[in-house]
Amino acid sequence: MSDGWNFFENKTTTNLDIDLLKKEVAQRFPFYDMRYNTNSAAFFCRIDKENLEEKFEELRKSLSEKGYFPMLRYEKGEDIIYILKNPNRKEKPIWVNIGLLIGVIITTILTGSILHMGSFDIWSIANPMDVLKVENLFFGGLFFAFPLMSILFIHEMGHYFISKRHNVSTSFPFFIPIPPVLPSFNIGTFGAIISSKEPIPNKKALFDIGFSGPLCGFLVAIPVTILGIATAEIVPQVPIEEISSGTIIFGSSVFIDVLVSLIHNLPQSLTIEMNPILFAGWVGFLLTSINLLPAGQLDGGHIFRAILGEKQKYMAWLAIFIMVFTGWWFFAFIIIFMMGTSHPPPLNDDTKLDIKRKILFVLAIIILIICFIPYPIYSV
Repeated sequence: MSDGWNFFENKTTTNLDIDLLKKEVAQRFPFYDMRYNTNSAAFFCRIDKENLEEKFEELRKSLSEKGYFPMLRYEKGEDIIYILKNPNRKEKPIWVNIGLLIGVIITTILTGSILHMGSFDIWSIANPMDVLKVENLFFGGLFFAFPLMSILFIHEMGHYFISKRHNVSTSFPFFIPIPPVLPSFNIGTFGAIISSKEPIPNKKALFDIGFSGPLCGFLVAIPVTILGIATAEIVPQVPIEEISSGTIIFGSSVFIDVLVSLIHNLPQSLTIEMNPILFAGWVGFLLTSINLLPAGQLDGGHIFRAILGEKQKYMAWLAIFIMVFTGWWFFAFIIIFMMGTSHPPPLNDDTKLDIKRKILFVLAIIILIICFIPYPIYSV
C-alpha cells in the first residue's frame, strides 16, 4: 500500500459514502481489502486485464454521476483503485468564451491591418489611425485574421470534439487576445486553451485528445501556407551583410522550405517576401510545434505521457536542452518554472495503446520536427 496516501484503519470519519463506493467497485472489480481516510478511499483489487478498460470506464462513468472519480494504480505488486470526490469547480458562463473570441477577432483584424500596410507593429506607422481605415481592416481580416483564426479554431475544436467522444467533460475554447502594441512582432493572440472539467480517463483518451488539436491545426495550416507562398512576391535574396541593422528576420521550418521549393523552385539569388497569408500559415506551424513539445500540460506532454509513461519527463528535458541552445531559451524557462516537465498520469494508467496510435505517435514527432523553427524571429 502506498505510504503517501496515509490511510487509517477505517476508524476515522470520512466525507465519502463508503457503502456506495464498496457497491460500485465490487460490481466490477473483486477487492480483498480497502482503506479510507477523510477524503479518499483505496480498494485493493484483483484485476482481470482482458476486460479492465471496459470495466474501469463503466466505474468511472457511474462514479462521475455521483460526484466521484477513480484512479487505478499498480503499487508494490498490488492493483489499487483510489476513489476521490470530484472537486467542485465553478463553471465560467459561456459569455466569457464568446467575449474572448470577439476580442481575438478584433485584435487579429487590427494586426492584419498593420500587416496589410507593410509593417509588423503599430509604432512604425506614420499615422496609426490609418490602421482603422476600412480598406486596411477588410484586407487585414481577409488575408490574416481569417486564415489564422481558422487554424486556431479548428485546432481547439479538434480537442473539444475528441474530448466529447471519450466522454470527458470539457469547456469551450478560451481565446487569448493580445492588442498589436508589441514592438516588431505581433500576431494578435496568445492562442487558446480548453479546460477539462474532469481527469482524463485512460491512455487512449490522453493520446487522442492531445494529438487531435495539433493534427487538425496542422492540416488547416498547410493550404493556408501554400496559398501564402503561391501569392508571395518574389524578390532578390539580400546577403546577410547587406541587410540594414535592426531588420527583423523570420526563421523558416523544414516544411515551409520544402513547400517553397515545390511551388517556386527559386534559384539562390531569389526568395519570397512574407505576406499576411503566409505569415498566418507561418504562425500556425509555429504554434503547432510549440504545442507538440513533450512537456507538462502541452499537447505534446499528453501524447508522450500516453506512449512513454513516466519516461515522458526525460523527453521534456531533452526538448528543454535543445530549446536553451536555440531561439527558444525564454520559453524553456517558462516550461521549467511555470508549466513543469512531468505530466500527471490518466485515471487508468494501465491501458495498452494499439498500433494505430503508435503510428500516429511517429507522425506527431515528424510534424514537430518539420514545423520546428530553431530561431523563429531575430534581428541583424
